[in-house]
Amino acid sequence: GIIKPPREGGIRYRGLTQEQVTILPVDYEIEYICRGNRVIVGPKVRKCLPNGTWTDISLQSSCFVRTDLSVMMPVLPGSPRLRPLSVVLTVSLLSSLSPPCAGKKKLYIGALFPMSGGCTPWTWSTTRTDILPDYELELIHYNSMCDPGEATKLLYDLLYTEPIKIVLMPGCSGVSTIVGEAARMWNLIVLSYGSSSPALSNRQRFPTFFRTHPSATLHNPTRVQLFQKWKWTRIATIQQTTEVFTSTLDDLEQRTKEAGIEISVRQSFLTDPAVAVKNLKRQDARIIVGLFYETEARKVFCEVFKEKLYGKKYVWFLIGWYADNWFKIHDPAINCTVENMTEAVEGHVTTEIVMLNPETIKGVSNLTSQEFLEELMSRLGGKNPEETGGFQEAPLAFDAVWAMALALNKTSERLKAKGRRLEDFNYNNHDITAEIYRALNTSSFEGVSGQVVFDAQGSRMAMTLIEQLQGGTYKKIGYYDSSQKNLSWFGNDIWIGAGPPADRTVVREEYRYLSQKLFAAVSVFAGLGILLGIVCLTFNIYNSNVRYIQNSQPYLNNMTAVGCMMALAAVFPLGIDGHHVHRSQFPVVCQFRLWLLGLGFSVAYGSMFTKIWWVHTLFTKKDEKNEKKKPWKLYATAGVLLAVDFLSLMIWQIVDPLHVTIEKFTKEAPKEDLDVLIQPLLEHCSSDKINTWLGKWTRVVYGYKGLLLLLGIFLAYETKSVSTEKINDHRAVGMAIYNVAVLCLITAPVTMILSSQQDASFAFAALAVVFSAYITLVVLFVPKMRRLITRGEWQSEQQDTLKTGSSTNNNDEEKSRQLERENRELQKIIQEVSSPQPLASTKVIH
Repeated sequence: GIIKPPREGGIRYRGLTQEQVTILPVDYEIEYICRGNRVIVGPKVRKCLPNGTWTDISLQSSCFVRTDLSVMMPVLPGSPRLRPLSVVLTVSLLSSLSPPCAGKKKLYIGALFPMSGGCTPWTWSTTRTDILPDYELELIHYNSMCDPGEATKLLYDLLYTEPIKIVLMPGCSGVSTIVGEAARMWNLIVLSYGSSSPALSNRQRFPTFFRTHPSATLHNPTRVQLFQKWKWTRIATIQQTTEVFTSTLDDLEQRTKEAGIEISVRQSFLTDPAVAVKNLKRQDARIIVGLFYETEARKVFCEVFKEKLYGKKYVWFLIGWYADNWFKIHDPAINCTVENMTEAVEGHVTTEIVMLNPETIKGVSNLTSQEFLEELMSRLGGKNPEETGGFQEAPLAFDAVWAMALALNKTSERLKAKGRRLEDFNYNNHDITAEIYRALNTSSFEGVSGQVVFDAQGSRMAMTLIEQLQGGTYKKIGYYDSSQKNLSWFGNDIWIGAGPPADRTVVREEYRYLSQKLFAAVSVFAGLGILLGIVCLTFNIYNSNVRYIQNSQPYLNNMTAVGCMMALAAVFPLGIDGHHVHRSQFPVVCQFRLWLLGLGFSVAYGSMFTKIWWVHTLFTKKDEKNEKKKPWKLYATAGVLLAVDFLSLMIWQIVDPLHVTIEKFTKEAPKEDLDVLIQPLLEHCSSDKINTWLGKWTRVVYGYKGLLLLLGIFLAYETKSVSTEKINDHRAVGMAIYNVAVLCLITAPVTMILSSQQDASFAFAALAVVFSAYITLVVLFVPKMRRLITRGEWQSEQQDTLKTGSSTNNNDEEKSRQLERENRELQKIIQEVSSPQPLASTKVIH
């Protein structure tokens, strides 16, 4: 028999031994024929199979009767039969002459999986013949034990031991870091199924790294979305000091900053979280993101229970890949009971990468996620999934293999167009690596874990599952797709309180207002005082032609009455605050306070000061000509004092007008709600430049007023024994000055000290004004009223005026009244002289 290549092209092979024949491809057929009258016993046609064997290989093919053996050259289906080339054989066994059948070419994958403990890989087969039809993937794997040191040794063995590996597949993050950095030196693509470290997203360090497990930072967009949903702008963090959590937190800090969210507290710990948890409590952390492994999570929440950092005021965000009963597992490292832990963790929120497609659609593997789980469970043989390492990552490992197969298939097609093949790859071939990289980078298919898409850093883009612990059981409350920025919310979140807690202690601003009862009472007194002022002013004007009233300088007394009424009117704006008017109108109230009180004091006190100063001038000069001093000088003096005050108020108004300032007090905690603090506020009338040159000038004005009061007291004391008919009420004026000066000198500093106590400050200021005005009006005007009423002087003088048509009285009657007055004055002087007390110098001026 002979073996001959088909007409379609090939090489003529001579000789009958297997070593001398070229390897034939898959699906190639050979046909056995016998010469002459010999017949074939056994399979006449055989086909090359993908596993490298022929069909019916267990059955023998033999020729009988004749001793000459001929074998027809194998032909492809449909090709014409070729003329045989006969060779005489001495054997009848034909099947041993079958040429080698290569089957599919093998591509080798180097894998470093954590086979003992941790996540273990899952193998899977496919019936799809359109994916790598000419190739077979063979996994050469070692147990890295998730140890970077061990992985380094095993990586060396993989790279320096035949055959050549076309892709490397590490498992956990630590091993992926070692493999990913070294792979570039051998032009190798790295594809991981279980690495979540954010550091692996660095394309400069890991230029050929891909992973179907999303980066741990994929949780952060979901967390920020939830912060915004629940209107939180202030959070706190606590982390275990490992590289993966530190880089995750750095990414969260950047994202929260862009979203306008503040990380107010950032705590970390190595093994013992007690101090970190206490710091969270002390700094009033409410919304807390915890980044730590499961064993440390139990330590943290034991301390949380001790510090009472849980309940309706707090929300914890944890990683979602802990076991569902992680807080119920007995841990000798903590001294909290299961009941304590269950109480502390209630209501916390977890974010977890969606590792199993929630939709029931068939993906590239022609399996739904549920079908995948069923097959997986059947292979487990009834073993508890929670006790099986790598169970959660199984869909990711499955999709990683599919991602690699699809990428290699796409690369194979591109290489064929260039006349090259995948098996041409070696560690110096950068072009094939670039094609595989391009194919992986553009991967997009539906897997059992969901849509498989890689971002620019080679990390998987996936949805995030949001769960909340409700009654000791995790409940799904939503999904978030960070690529589409779409939040799917179920609306079944439950809170211990009325709703999501505040991100900090709620500070409620409350203005302190004046007691309305106090304001009403003082306003009544002020109103009555104004009525009294009107009565006094009317009385003084009506009796201005009476000699006794004329000798008291009635125009100055009128100014005093008007000034008292202005000062009393200032009591009303003093008591008006935000309870009565809007804050925008409050500056007007401030101006009313300033002008009414300032001008009222100037008019009232200025007129009294002028009278007492004039009496003191007459007393000290001892000049008879002073009797003839013209009254206009009195009014000019009062006008000067009023002009000085008016000018100072005008400058103040123009340069730095009064406006509203808010004083803040220490926050207060109400008894009814421990999650709220009251921020007391008090409105003041103030100026911006109170501490600048204007403030110093204002203090000069205050000093000037104080000196004026002290000078008034001195002049009143000096003239207490003077008697003069030109100003016959100067002793009453002196008494009024005593009272006004003392009340003002006491009240001014007291009100400044009590400015933060609105009721006390108003009471002191308003009552000082009221009492000063009352005393002044009563002392100056009531004696005059009593005298004119009891003696009837204004009646007789008014009648005389009507009879004569003149303001002058009969000379005899006038002289008689004048003598009576002088007699009474002399009697008073005699009484003073006869008293045992030391006598002051006295001068009687006629």
